[in-house]
Amino acid sequence: MSDIRKLAEKRADAKIGFYKNFIVYIAVNAFLAVINLVYTPQYLWVLFPVFLWGFGILIEFLKAFVFPDTFGTENYREQKIQEEMERLRD
Repeated sequence: MSDIRKLAEKRADAKIGFYKNFIVYIAVNAFLAVINLVYTPQYLWVLFPVFLWGFGILIEFLKAFVFPDTFGTENYREQKIQEEMERLRD
């Protein structure tokens, strides 16, 4: 399998994973919002999971769409190894 194919598969998997997690995020938080508004409308506790989980979703979005080849790829790892080797030589 070519390197381009492997990279394309990683990118596609990251995007598909983001879409799946985003759909779950929307569904679960909508359900929690209904529960919150029906049983305890005076206290909006639903905002805690919306923002905290939303931060994780944002990070996943950035990794999949904005910086797809930066973190967690073999090229990035190799680049960091080379940088460390240069520092150790100095």
